[in-house]
Amino acid sequence: MDYEREFSKDNVNHPAHYNTGRYECIDVMREALGTEVVKDFCLGNAFKYIYRCKRKNGLEDVEKARWYLEKFLELEREDNA
Repeated sequence: MDYEREFSKDNVNHPAHYNTGRYECIDVMREALGTEVVKDFCLGNAFKYIYRCKRKNGLEDVEKARWYLEKFLELEREDNA
């Protein structure tokens, strides 16, 4: 039985457009848009979270900024390997 095909046929309980949950959005972005675009996205998101941290979510926003900076560094290191 082709589980993915059977699973995606249920348009009420398991519609195919929700079956992307096993893929990280950022990885799909990288595949679709390229690494350079995703690196720029990471820097932009880090900036956004730092910019708003004192007015919105405080430490949580700083942690999100750090995540995006670490993702940028990971991608940069892969490019330079």
